[in-house]
Amino acid sequence: MVFSSLLFLTRFLPVVMILYFLIPKRFRGTRNLVLFLASILFYAWGEPVYILLMLFTICVDYVSGILIDRYLRGTAETGADAEQSGQQPENEKKAKVVLVIAMVINLALLGFFKYANFLIETINSLTGAGIGLLDLALPIGISFYTFQSMSYVIDVYRGDTKVQKNILSFGTYVTLFPQLIAGPIVRYRTVAEEMDGRSENIPDFSRGVNRFLMGLGKKVLLANNIGAVWDLINAMPDSQMSVALAWLGIAAYTFQIYFDFSGYSDMAIGLGLMLGFHFDENFNYPYTAVSVTDFWRRWHISLSTWFREYVYIPLGGNRHGTAKQIRNLLIVWILTGFWHGAAWNFVAWGLYYGIILILEKFVLSKWLAKLPRILQHVYTMLIVMIGWVFFSAESFGRAFHYIAMLFGGAGLPFINGNFLYQLRNQGILFVLLILAAGSAPKTAALEIAGSENKHIRRCFTILEAVFLAGIAVISFAYLVDATYNPFLYFRF
Repeated sequence: MVFSSLLFLTRFLPVVMILYFLIPKRFRGTRNLVLFLASILFYAWGEPVYILLMLFTICVDYVSGILIDRYLRGTAETGADAEQSGQQPENEKKAKVVLVIAMVINLALLGFFKYANFLIETINSLTGAGIGLLDLALPIGISFYTFQSMSYVIDVYRGDTKVQKNILSFGTYVTLFPQLIAGPIVRYRTVAEEMDGRSENIPDFSRGVNRFLMGLGKKVLLANNIGAVWDLINAMPDSQMSVALAWLGIAAYTFQIYFDFSGYSDMAIGLGLMLGFHFDENFNYPYTAVSVTDFWRRWHISLSTWFREYVYIPLGGNRHGTAKQIRNLLIVWILTGFWHGAAWNFVAWGLYYGIILILEKFVLSKWLAKLPRILQHVYTMLIVMIGWVFFSAESFGRAFHYIAMLFGGAGLPFINGNFLYQLRNQGILFVLLILAAGSAPKTAALEIAGSENKHIRRCFTILEAVFLAGIAVISFAYLVDATYNPFLYFRF
């Protein structure tokens, strides 16, 4: 079940909201139970068998958190007596063992279900062993909820968050349906107080509805329409391609993946607000970036933050010299690529960004700073679009062939009739996408909404309501007749 489906919008969500808000606020535990059961149903709708896997992960990390807290905080409470008896170092060692066991179990489950076939295929290609592949479907959202649950255990060990002793509250945190299958990755410390003490209110609910509808429009009206253009161009034989058409195609994919994923994040954040949760932002207009470093501060922020806090900094970050910093950056970016998918093209995509970010940090930054902002932006988008070729390709061969087409390889003409046809038919859509990907519309809206003239503010409120209602009506109309409604990040 996805947010941009009629089943979710017309049945699941209204029923959950009615049941949730029928329960008085003082019965917080019962509201959490409704959310937990609704989230289990939401996940089971697509993959009922893998509920057991997710519940096992919850139990492992819940118990691990309890044990770590008992060893570390329990020792701290006994004070000097424990330290003199030698109990404190022993308990710290036990806490570390529990942490390691929890991490091994989490990563083993993720590795087995997501990467086992990849490992077998690699062995077969290198040795010709002919080992049979495992007949396993990838559990939806396993990369997201595993990282989320792991971060809780690590934070309890570090003392960055309090342990959650109510297993229902912890289970609700891990399974919370607004961000269960595609993020943003919500660290427990972000919502710790809200798990048992959130305060739902009308202003947040209203903001949540607005945010959800904007995300729905991004997904259904923008991502789906431009995604169909990318699929059409990507499937064309070389005889129908041109250099300009290849660039138009990868531009279409560039917009599709942004509006698809950021639209889903908007819907997740909006649903969270309706239910009293305040999730961190996951995108900050990444296509306005003026360097690749800037791009990754704006794209999939929750994932970048996770790798920085739980991989890069523990490895030593930038504290032990240039050579080790470069090593740490490469490790992080190879893992980032591998996190996205069990295929070598994703590893290459991560390595590609790792190398470019290292070059920017140590070589290119001083040169980029001297360029006009527009050239910095052009450079960034060129790098990003080429990166999306690796990300979207089914194989290395296809990726390198498509890149060759972008730069005049394969004997392609610069412009052909297919390019002019697509440009003529999709030109308005591309203009809308460019405008929607920038911050100018939001900036203008905020200025108008903050006007000192009450009549302007009143008119803006009415127009905003009409605009969002229009998005809702048109999106529903599209979904009623939908034959194309993919979600790219489902496979991660």
